[in-house]
Amino acid sequence: MARQDQVLLLEPQHELKFRAAIWVRIPYGHFVLGILRITMCPVSPFSDVVNTTLKLANPTDRNVCFKVKTTAPRRYCVRPNSGVLDAGTSINVSVMLQPFDYDPNEKSKHKFMVQSMLAPPEMTDMEGVWKEAKPEELMDSKLRCVFELPAENEKTHQDPDANKMMSSNLLKSESSTLSMKSMSSTLDDGEVKKVMEECKRLQTEAQRLREENKQIREDDGLRMRKSNVLSSSQHSSHSMVKEEGLSLRTVALIVLFFVVGVIIGKLVL
Repeated sequence: MARQDQVLLLEPQHELKFRAAIWVRIPYGHFVLGILRITMCPVSPFSDVVNTTLKLANPTDRNVCFKVKTTAPRRYCVRPNSGVLDAGTSINVSVMLQPFDYDPNEKSKHKFMVQSMLAPPEMTDMEGVWKEAKPEELMDSKLRCVFELPAENEKTHQDPDANKMMSSNLLKSESSTLSMKSMSSTLDDGEVKKVMEECKRLQTEAQRLREENKQIREDDGLRMRKSNVLSSSQHSSHSMVKEEGLSLRTVALIVLFFVVGVIIGKLVL
């Protein structure tokens, strides 16, 4: 059995158009050899969220369940993406295109499909209704996505406040560029030489301090070695004094024993 024709009325019927914001170039500053350079950095026309509306209307006398599907679910946000549309009512579905890097040479292959079916008389679980639905009960309509860029005359005829803001920003950037250029020219005349001389003086001072620090470390090492030699000599002399004392005591004892032996021998004889 062939599928039924779509009972919902869609507006638009065949295409979802996403109109980009104005594609402008923002001044971007960077330093090159100490001089501020101002360049114009292009901004993608789809660098912000772009919103479009899909209107669904139910002209029948029965409630209709609907779902909105897309081939690129990560690129779009749909609210609401499903629900029940009462008889004789309508709803606006918001379709939001997420920011992305636009390539004018790449054709959009994204599509949307609005799927619908007549709601049963007693419906409690909408997910269960979709799961149990027969193929011949489903109705669908397909829409393709179209990315639109603003016309050239729209780029030039912008809002007056926006023109004022952009012109003021450009004037500020130009004035900052002129001030940086004048500062760089002043530096080239006299201050650069002074700065270079000051740098050389500081380098010389740093080298002198490093040499003094090295000499101080060497002197400290020499003093440490002298103190170690002195302590070792004092220790050796102290040891020699102790040894000499011991030898004198030994000789005295020997002489004492000898004298006592002589006296005892005379007494015996």
